[in-house]
Amino acid sequence: MTKKDREPLPPGDAKKGEGIFKSRASQCHSGSKGAQHGVGPNLFGLVGRLSGTTEGYAFSKANIESNTIWTPEVLDVYLENPKKFMPGTKMSFAGMKKPQERADLIAYLETLKN
Repeated sequence: MTKKDREPLPPGDAKKGEGIFKSRASQCHSGSKGAQHGVGPNLFGLVGRLSGTTEGYAFSKANIESNTIWTPEVLDVYLENPKKFMPGTKMSFAGMKKPQERADLIAYLETLKN
């Protein structure tokens, strides 16, 4: 399925997304302004950012060279299957198959900004 053929994301619930972040992402990622990186980078300010540009984190070559802008639409595709979207990524997460869970998580990620 190409991006053009994808169904648009359903509306996301940031509160539910916060729970998903805590249960499925916080083991590797932080989400607070100024927080330390974990196994993965701090995701504060992720939405709208160029991939591989968070200061102080050693990204994979694939992430740095992808020139990906993390929009909600791109995050939807990425979160479904990170290794398919970005071969060579260091992210070991298998992906989220349920569109509503992705929408909720993305809605939460959109709140992580100034």
